[in-house]
Amino acid sequence: MLTHNASETTVFETERLVVRPWTHDDAEDILDTYSRMEVARWLGATPRPLENLDEAHLVVDQWGGRSDPDPTYGVWCVVERASGRPVGTVLLVPLRGGTNGEVEVGWHLHPDHWGNGYATEAARAAIERGFAAGLGEVLAVVNPDNDKSQAVCRRLGMEHLGLSEQYYGIPLEVFRTTRG
Repeated sequence: MLTHNASETTVFETERLVVRPWTHDDAEDILDTYSRMEVARWLGATPRPLENLDEAHLVVDQWGGRSDPDPTYGVWCVVERASGRPVGTVLLVPLRGGTNGEVEVGWHLHPDHWGNGYATEAARAAIERGFAAGLGEVLAVVNPDNDKSQAVCRRLGMEHLGLSEQYYGIPLEVFRTTRG
């Protein structure tokens, strides 16, 4: 197994959240979130919940590599400031299937933390991070049946571009926001 030794350095903060790299100390939190079908069902062409801690540790290593070589990008742990506990994930990464350097913002929260505005708050800050690094636009790609994530896109002021199979090889609703 590769080892990702990310420190708990803060990547960015919001009023209620601290965003930092995932670490192996978080593997149980990753497993608790991503072993749930209500989370996994929205992820990937063939959704599959995590099954054990070994898989969660592999995820930490994979996500840690998403910030190399450019730390603008990453798949990060969203921590509720008040409790100090992870509530989910926010990501800002080059979009798989993109042909013009498209960048994606995304979020996955533990179901216990749905409905608190954390996805919108974390995604907004991730987008701002991308714009500060010089990105001109950021996309979100959402399963057509995921009404809650589409609502997050609308709260972020993202423009709906329609349905596309370009990204990840499955039909996804595409949303875009631009700098300025």
